[in-house]
Amino acid sequence: MRASVIAGLCLLASLAHAAPIAPERMMELCANVEGPAHCARIVEAEQLKSLPDLAKRDGDTLTVRLFPSGTRLLVDTLAANNERSYALWDYWSPINAVVLFVASGDDVSYAVLQRASGQLTTLPAEPVLAPDRQRIAVADFCSHKCTNAVSVWRVTRDGMRKELGYKPPADWNDVTVAWKDADTLVLQYDPAGGGDRKSVDRKLAAGDWKRS
Repeated sequence: MRASVIAGLCLLASLAHAAPIAPERMMELCANVEGPAHCARIVEAEQLKSLPDLAKRDGDTLTVRLFPSGTRLLVDTLAANNERSYALWDYWSPINAVVLFVASGDDVSYAVLQRASGQLTTLPAEPVLAPDRQRIAVADFCSHKCTNAVSVWRVTRDGMRKELGYKPPADWNDVTVAWKDADTLVLQYDPAGGGDRKSVDRKLAAGDWKRS
């Protein structure tokens, strides 16, 4: 579980928006980590070097500067029934938002903090911002505690609002999502029964999306 998550982090590094860490550098940084949370914290240290005016780390507390004023504190908790840690993963300058990596034991999720409003939206997997900055896409696939679906969320001033969901009729593994244009997603996946990796374009206007 942890090894596959770290491998996924390395792949997703190539999809980051503002200050991405190259997958090769990610592999180097996370070669001997204890788990995904440890890897994310090392990534955060690299990001803070590039974004010193955005956030700072003080022990278990990550402080993110809001805009135009204020701060948001994200505090790690170690309670046995509420273990949770945060790491700065990326910064989306086009919408002035911070992407956070969130770990709770072996469970991994993400969150987007909008600096203008301080609104924090939790997401099940790595979000990918559309080229028109109006939506994000999330591919949440795994063997344990995942929705095994693709979702599309609208970016609003009050947070991210889920608009569309798609669950494939067959099992998919190692799914990645990218935007071909503002109205089209590109999904790449390995069929669960084996075979060559597949790629499919999905229009947001397709009739088989489940609309929220």
